[in-house]
Amino acid sequence: MKLLVTGGAGFIGSAVVRRAIADGHEVVNLDALTYAACLENVAEVAESPNYVFEQADIRDRPALDRIFAAHAPDAVMHLAAESHVDRSIDGPGDFIETNITGSFNMLEAARKYWIEAGRPEDFRFHHISTDEVYGSLPADPDVLFTESTAYDPRSPYSASKAASDHLVRAWAETYGLPVLLTNCSNNYGPFHFPEKLIPVVILNALAGKALPIYGDGSNVRDWLYVEDHADALLTVVQKGALGRTYNIGGENERSNLDLVKALCTILDTKRPRTDGLSYRDQITFVTDRPGHDARYAIDPSRIREELGWRPSVTVEEGLEKTVQWYLDNESWWRALQNREGVGQRLGTGL
Repeated sequence: MKLLVTGGAGFIGSAVVRRAIADGHEVVNLDALTYAACLENVAEVAESPNYVFEQADIRDRPALDRIFAAHAPDAVMHLAAESHVDRSIDGPGDFIETNITGSFNMLEAARKYWIEAGRPEDFRFHHISTDEVYGSLPADPDVLFTESTAYDPRSPYSASKAASDHLVRAWAETYGLPVLLTNCSNNYGPFHFPEKLIPVVILNALAGKALPIYGDGSNVRDWLYVEDHADALLTVVQKGALGRTYNIGGENERSNLDLVKALCTILDTKRPRTDGLSYRDQITFVTDRPGHDARYAIDPSRIREELGWRPSVTVEEGLEKTVQWYLDNESWWRALQNREGVGQRLGTGL
């Protein structure tokens, strides 16, 4: 299968690219190389005869038409998006332009290509989204996001992703475009850009800096190892039922405070502080961000029962792998720490 992967130099996109090449697929990686992208993320497959890179912005419709015509993909895996909630609070415009207008351009370019190719039955447009479109859950562990949960986005980021989800469904209903949608829980793992919670905690700990936790740390997330997510996405694009939505979760709920404590325990073993104290002593509670959702948790029963997929990595295993990866790849993350806004407090709403 020839896959056109948008955002393939980003965190999740690059995991998809690496896995797809390993599985024998052809990949066209379309990425604008904005601040959170890094071609080192796909360096291990860059010389593969099955890999092609196209630098282009999904807001550039003529570039998209050219790429579709040049490469004739069998399926699109649309991951390109602005994704950092804190940045969306400070600058929502980029999220509207990329996540909504960019997705519209992708849908229209895909529709044009699909029609001109004779509407091939095996073509797929797979839109990758987030569980944040569903809003916030109560503390009750029996209440989970399902594919029929009503949308209730609370941030500019989640609202922009919700809008793109609606566009994808509308293009399926109105134009017959063969689509698939997935909504995932919080990802973590290798190549995670160093402005998100887990890499921030690891890198601040190593630097002797405060480990900032919003509010009281009680916010709960379901954590999904990124390589598990890539496997799920490739399963959906190959086996998913057209028009279907699949929620992808890690079945690993943790409060932010418990997650940070777990990271500190791993670091205490792998890279002990020189003063003999625990990294937990660096935990600092900071002012919460506006509209911080209390809890996300996914019911993954549909993808498990229909497609036979479930996560293979527990959060304990995944966190240990992730910490070790950052310890082993200092040259990668140091180069990214100088990019705009990285290491600064964002999303205060001021």
